[in-house]
Amino acid sequence: MSQKVEITRYSDVELDEFRILIEDKLKKANEQLQFYLDQLSGMAENQEGKIKGLDDGIGTAENERLTSLAARQRKHIQHLDNALIRIKNKVYGICRVSGKLISKDRLRAVPHATLSIEAKQQRK
Repeated sequence: MSQKVEITRYSDVELDEFRILIEDKLKKANEQLQFYLDQLSGMAENQEGKIKGLDDGIGTAENERLTSLAARQRKHIQHLDNALIRIKNKVYGICRVSGKLISKDRLRAVPHATLSIEAKQQRK
C-alpha cells in the first residue's frame, strides 16, 4: 500500500518560473506607474492647467484619477515585490490560511496571491 506524499512547497525550478513571470509583471507595472507620474508631472507644469476657469473641475478630476491610479499601481508593485521575497525564502505559493499549495493556475493569473481560491471564497 503506497501513501501519497503531499507536496508542501514548489520546487526551485517552479519557483524560478514564477520569479521570471513576476519580474516581467513588475517591469510592466513600473512602466505603467512611470506613465501615470509623467502625466501628473505634465499636468502640474502645464501653464493652461494653472488658469482658473470653468474647466478647472475637469483638470482636478483628472489629477485625482491619475493620483488614484498611481497609488493603486504602487500597491500592486509592493505586492509583486513581496512575492519575490517569498520566492527567495522558498515559501511562495503557500496559502497563508490553509498552509497548502496555491494552484499553479491561480498563481499564473494572480502571481502575488497569498490565498488559495478556497480560502479567498471563505473570506467573503
